[in-house]
Amino acid sequence: MSAMKLNDTQRQAVEANGYPVLIFAGAGSGKTRVLTHKIAYLIKEGIVAPEHILAVTFTNKAAREMKERALKLLGNQTVSLSIGTFHSISARLLRKEIHRLGFTSDYAIYDVQDQVALLKIILDTKNVSKDYLSPQTIQRTISLCKNTLITPEMAERKAKNIRERTLAELYEAYQQELKRNNALDFDDLLLKPLEIFDNFPSVLKRYQKQWQYILVDEYQDTNRPQFLFVSKLAESHGQICVVGDDDQSIYSWRGADIQNILNFEKIFSKAQTFTLAQNYRSTQEILTAASSVVRNNVNRQDKELVAASGKGELLGLIETNDEQEEADAIISALRKEIKLNKRSFRDFAVLYRTNAQSRALEDSFRRMGIPYNIVGGIRFYDRKEIKDVLGYLKLIVNPQDTIALRRVINFPPRGIGLKTVDKCVRQAEEAGSELFDILEDPSKMQIRGKQAESLKGFYELIQKYRSLLNKLDAAELTSALAEEAGVLNYFKTADTPEDHERRDNVLELMNSVESFVKLNPEAGIPQFLEEVSLLTDIDTWEDKNNRVTLMTLHAAKGLEFPIVFIAGLEDGLFPLYNALNDPNRLEEERRLFYVGVTRARQRVYLLYATQRRRMGAEYNPGLVSRFIREIPEELMERISFTSALTRKVVSTKLGATKVKVSRSITDFDDFQVGDYVEHAIFGIGKIMALSGSGENQRVGVVFKDGLKKKLIVKYANLKKIQSPN
Repeated sequence: MSAMKLNDTQRQAVEANGYPVLIFAGAGSGKTRVLTHKIAYLIKEGIVAPEHILAVTFTNKAAREMKERALKLLGNQTVSLSIGTFHSISARLLRKEIHRLGFTSDYAIYDVQDQVALLKIILDTKNVSKDYLSPQTIQRTISLCKNTLITPEMAERKAKNIRERTLAELYEAYQQELKRNNALDFDDLLLKPLEIFDNFPSVLKRYQKQWQYILVDEYQDTNRPQFLFVSKLAESHGQICVVGDDDQSIYSWRGADIQNILNFEKIFSKAQTFTLAQNYRSTQEILTAASSVVRNNVNRQDKELVAASGKGELLGLIETNDEQEEADAIISALRKEIKLNKRSFRDFAVLYRTNAQSRALEDSFRRMGIPYNIVGGIRFYDRKEIKDVLGYLKLIVNPQDTIALRRVINFPPRGIGLKTVDKCVRQAEEAGSELFDILEDPSKMQIRGKQAESLKGFYELIQKYRSLLNKLDAAELTSALAEEAGVLNYFKTADTPEDHERRDNVLELMNSVESFVKLNPEAGIPQFLEEVSLLTDIDTWEDKNNRVTLMTLHAAKGLEFPIVFIAGLEDGLFPLYNALNDPNRLEEERRLFYVGVTRARQRVYLLYATQRRRMGAEYNPGLVSRFIREIPEELMERISFTSALTRKVVSTKLGATKVKVSRSITDFDDFQVGDYVEHAIFGIGKIMALSGSGENQRVGVVFKDGLKKKLIVKYANLKKIQSPN
């Protein structure tokens, strides 16, 4: 055992055995190290065989890292380890057991888009106006019900008014339609195993025997179903080890219950608790500032983190006039860090409370030619053209999936309109048949001519590839299908750049399937679809590209960066308005701030604006966040910033407000092609093209290493220099 790599508390937690174990792991205290060493310890000491260990976490990224590090500690020997997310472990279990609940093993997994599409159909069927209850509102309500174990029947009993009774009725209809489609949503992946365990005790006993030691990462983020899942598995042997940090519990809005970790010792008798307080990520100034805020919470376990890396720099505090100047201030600080400390773009993360804040940041980053990456934008697998191809694959695997069928039946266009689809739906209901099966004989619906040919052709195409599911590997099938269905040709013959990009995306999907096959030679289309459906934004994020990362504070959890900017620190934005008078919500906002600050290894910049445009064009005065006021002043350095742009809020004739922007710096060089210039970030370059003059001048510059940038002179702060030679 590599005990030298563990401090005393970590080693004690790793070697604790024979009783439930709770590990409070403060930010950056090495929780993954402890978990992976514990897995290796259990196996090397012969306490538990590898095939009898189950380790669960929340992201595929974390699961992959855990597995790789555990195998490395075991000398990369070939062992069978069950390590995965709650959803992936549950999906794997359900493929074997869900037939007990009337589903087949090739069930579809519906994402939010699929759920909303299904709810739209239900609303139309029930004649409920989307203005009264939107599909998105219903989806969120159903998800919250499931995360708190409220069934449709319970929702109906609890309903106090017509709206709530309607929601309960739609919830019931939604569950029925899911079953008709042989489909589960993400929440069902957590609920269905519990249903099986409750109704089939012998199955529960089998999995209790299979998984004799349970390890849970990020335990503070577990909701009620996840808590019950691991509790039921561990109740016969009590061999459970959970790792988490109550100060990083930030997901109550999706059902996470902080009491799961705070009450662990009450629920699991004879539990031993260890607190990891040595921090290996951040400096002491960062940790002290973060702790000074979260310490104001009542619901928490007291702990003091000690930095292994020393004191470090003070937190930078920047006041700006508005969100545009805030973005300019971030870029200014970023430039100084690059110039003085030789930073790269990938060293920086800009975190914010709401997605809407990214707009001003993106505008400034684009204007200044600074490369950035947004986590939480449209995921590759959520793009329409990708969802269309995946729709074909889903239908081939599960012909009962009417959402997939509706998606692709007229893509590429084959003359099958919505009225024709509705006619097919009515026929299927009257005949008591599956919608897909009705397509085999359009004449039964009095559909003739080209539409009949298209329907039958579509039916035969899907049936053909269903017969090839076990004959072709996933990559071969996807490639042949995209060609024969006409998807590639559809984009190839279109003229717009967007269509060319969509075709490239479809080709990239084929590359993705091919890579999946190489990594999983025994897996097929169903396994590929399952992996794709369970991906998160963080799973697809990587810092290999040299770009600044922009993301919400929630998305940043689990990541770390040398430099972190937290923007929008005003009361009403962070913390949000609805938390100001709700003690529990305010405590969660504090924990979110704590998470944001502790993402930084070396420096944190905190920014707030004295006015900010919100909810349209109106500018509202900004009051500095109470979280900044909770940090001792001696931990912060006030950094003054003056933008080259002067913004002044003025009133319009209609009584609204707008911002008048003028320039405080008005002198510009009139550059020429061939001039050498210096840029604060990109260094020395040569102007190869230009247009306009003065304030409106734009230049094309080639910097060192061939980096090409198009810049607007008034924002770029270029300095003309003599030839570098």
